Amino acid sequence: MTIRVLSWIAIVVAGVLLLCSGLATTLLFSGDAGACGMPASVTATASSAALSPAPDGIAPIGDWNAEQVGNAATITAVGMRLGVPPRGWVIAVATAMQESSLINTPGGDRDSVGLFQQRPSQGWGTPEQLHDPQYAATKFYQRLQAVDGWQAMPLTEAAQAVQVSAFPDAYAKWEGPATQLVTAIADTAGLPTDGLAGCGASGPWTQPVLAPVGSGFRTGDRPGHDGVDLSAPRGTVIRAASAGTVRTVRCNAVHADTGAEWGCDRDGDPVLTRGCGWYVDIDHAGGLLTRYCHMDQPPMVTVGQPVAAGQPIGVVGSTGHSSGPHLHYELHHNGDASPNGAIDPVPFMAAQNAPLGTRP
Repeated sequence: MTIRVLSWIAIVVAGVLLLCSGLATTLLFSGDAGACGMPASVTATASSAALSPAPDGIAPIGDWNAEQVGNAATITAVGMRLGVPPRGWVIAVATAMQESSLINTPGGDRDSVGLFQQRPSQGWGTPEQLHDPQYAATKFYQRLQAVDGWQAMPLTEAAQAVQVSAFPDAYAKWEGPATQLVTAIADTAGLPTDGLAGCGASGPWTQPVLAPVGSGFRTGDRPGHDGVDLSAPRGTVIRAASAGTVRTVRCNAVHADTGAEWGCDRDGDPVLTRGCGWYVDIDHAGGLLTRYCHMDQPPMVTVGQPVAAGQPIGVVGSTGHSSGPHLHYELHHNGDASPNGAIDPVPFMAAQNAPLGTRP
């Protein structure tokens, strides 16, 4: 890796660390604060990307060869130059992983070009411009910054809002690899990387569904309600609130009077049925656990499966103890899945810049 490239990556990582500690926001950027203490939006220009380095002499990292790593370094450096928060760098690199495997291709589906498979016919630029990684990354960031609330969205939703792909959930699987690669690029420069994936100890969080909060946590009329109800329509995709490992996938629906199996092949009832219906538990860093209840059909994940933040895990339904379609969402600490470990998810999610309710 060249001295110039290492210098730019050093600036990227140092800036992230300072901003996550809240020491340098006013020195480097202006605007309202967003995730990780970073500005919610900036004004980007195509010419500003020209100041970013063109990496050369970069070594492979993990499964990514030198060309792919170099392109990821360019995307990261362009994001830094434009003042895009670190979350945006991961979104951009993950998008390029899905679209081109980080290879600057001369063509693709229809008239798609380059790292992001952007199309001249859709107003992204000329083929020559889109084959320039710095120009292509700049255009991606410009459109990302124009998406309202992008920093609080699941990665796959933010990427889809920019790309308008025929496969909108495909980006989710790249969040982990993209975070690891961007972190590794910085680590190659001999710099600390704490905080690059997000300022929280357990990484970035996102809303499991975008829907109003209905019944709250342990209210006066429902003291045993260990989570919150999110009023989403049947069939709404439920997403993992943060990266983790699936602990439980289960149907839990029984007759309230006899304890006999009610089953999850039909809706439950608020009086006749007890249990969570189809549900998933996910273990997260820091001893946290999230629970997602009343799914309409068997979940999309299996026990032991690692999941990324924003990855689809099921769809909203009304199985178990339920009066209608919604997601019952719980948060537990100390790895305790019982009621003793339950905490109110509303203030926690707000503190993670992923407030429950409608999109911020």
